[in-house]
Amino acid sequence: MTSRTSLVATSATLALAGSLTSLTALTSAPATAAPAPLAVPSLVEPILIGHRGASGYRPEHTLAAYELAIEQGADYIEPDLVSTRDGVLVARHENEIGGTTDVADHPEFADRRTTKTIDGRSVTGWFTEDFTYKELRTLRAEERLPQVRPDNTAYDGQERIPTLDEVIKLARREGVGIYPETKHPTYFDSIGLSLEEPLVAALEKRHWDDADDPVIIQSFETANLRDLDTMVDVPLAQLVDASGKPYDFTAAGDPRTYTDLLTPAGLAWIATYAEGVGVNKDRVLPRTGGATTVPSAVVGDAHEQGLIVHVWTLRRENQFMATNFRIGTDPNAPGDLAAEARAFLDAGVDGIFSDNPDLVAQVLDAG
Repeated sequence: MTSRTSLVATSATLALAGSLTSLTALTSAPATAAPAPLAVPSLVEPILIGHRGASGYRPEHTLAAYELAIEQGADYIEPDLVSTRDGVLVARHENEIGGTTDVADHPEFADRRTTKTIDGRSVTGWFTEDFTYKELRTLRAEERLPQVRPDNTAYDGQERIPTLDEVIKLARREGVGIYPETKHPTYFDSIGLSLEEPLVAALEKRHWDDADDPVIIQSFETANLRDLDTMVDVPLAQLVDASGKPYDFTAAGDPRTYTDLLTPAGLAWIATYAEGVGVNKDRVLPRTGGATTVPSAVVGDAHEQGLIVHVWTLRRENQFMATNFRIGTDPNAPGDLAAEARAFLDAGVDGIFSDNPDLVAQVLDAG
């Protein structure tokens, strides 16, 4: 456990109070008012989130990946959540599991392969909502990026797909927080498998649903976060991608985009239901000619509304970095992740998602 971990509970304790303060500032403060206090003021030291666990070293979203992230100094571990046919929330980055499990090697499930429209896109494969929890437990996790991370394939076939409850129990036992993301919430609502109710129920079951508990819920969509704001007291974070728009906006005919959400007016709207934003790293350090330039206004504008800013995703391989952080020309070789992390910390972010928590932890520990 790192020194940062002791800050997790304190950070969450003040979430709702800080949120109310920021909302008051939005409605009553003059244009020249001082920045609102952050909704989750974890600024003594920024937090480190193990992105899908330590997914740079183990197949993602496995208990082994989460355990390694904790060993490497993560303050939070991130389970992305999808549903089984019988309503059990499990940790997968998307509901199609052909690329991250051995399902293709199970002849008994060959007839489950199908094509669906998910968030407006045609996707072919095997989907969690077509399996019961018991059936899903017969599968084993595999590395998503075997060509990029061949060492990780040594762990293929060793781990089951974990449930949300298993992740909560692990985090509580090890003294870290969880940062769950609801995946495809509009789609799951459309098939009668809402994610929000079982998520809240799982938190309540483990008594981890209060404002002072180390839990932050995130989503790329907005409607489900606004619903969750009425259902649970833990902090919420609005995810913002580098382009496009929330799928619930698309479904509702709302013309706003992610770029609109990062304007001062958009951030003020987010502050009415969330305590933070989780932004694609290119939103904080834009690129010109492949290299990062000066920081954008996003961090400062979000802080003005009392919102914390967490950035994703820092990965050690060159291909995932701006050119000024790369070392050599091999896209799969390690770049200078420490320099990249320092650049984002210098830009003022309050937390970093990384596939390689150990490398970011070294930077955070160095101060």
